Amino acid sequence: MKIVLLGPPGAGKGTQAKYIAEKYEIPHISTGDIFRKNIKDRTPLGIKADEYIKKGQLVPDELTVAIVEDRIKQPDCEKGFLLDGFPRTLMQADALTGVLASMESCLDHVINIQVPEEVLIKRLTGRRVCPACGASFHVIFNPPKWENKCDYCGAELVQRADDSAETVKNRLYVYNKQTQPLIEYYLEKGLLRNIDGEQEIDKVFEDICNVLGSENR
Repeated sequence: MKIVLLGPPGAGKGTQAKYIAEKYEIPHISTGDIFRKNIKDRTPLGIKADEYIKKGQLVPDELTVAIVEDRIKQPDCEKGFLLDGFPRTLMQADALTGVLASMESCLDHVINIQVPEEVLIKRLTGRRVCPACGASFHVIFNPPKWENKCDYCGAELVQRADDSAETVKNRLYVYNKQTQPLIEYYLEKGLLRNIDGEQEIDKVFEDICNVLGSENR
């Protein structure tokens, strides 16, 4: 089963990706994780990517595609994979289609988790993190036991700079502008499956399983 997972910041993609990967026994492939591993291992692709990242530049589509292609050709992807954070552009989407075609394969589903913008803003601006141990909380949905104190180490919780209302709105604008062409692309191919992400986590996962099928493949 080969899946692409779409969804704006705050939609709960990370949680659902973990659930999907465990249930269907396929690797969860995050482009961020791939880049970090290639850079850490000093692979030829990682060295090239690191040159762009160190300059504060976006990694070119061609290089991103090459890194993803290398990853999905690994043995653990024989049963399928879940792509998270890729593709981000139409060029990447076309390239992925071509790569899979060369492997005599294709995508099965593109899961798009939808959440209203006002809900996303409430979710993201309420997040608080512990700078000491990395624990994450939410002032509404997962508040700490003691006000603004980490449950685990007692450190003062902070709001990340990218969780401010202004930054969140900009992130959502960029995401929507970037992703809308992809949604139309996969809709035309009959692969897009929209999921209501405003529901409880378990209900969102249930709806995803109804799309993917309840049995492991």
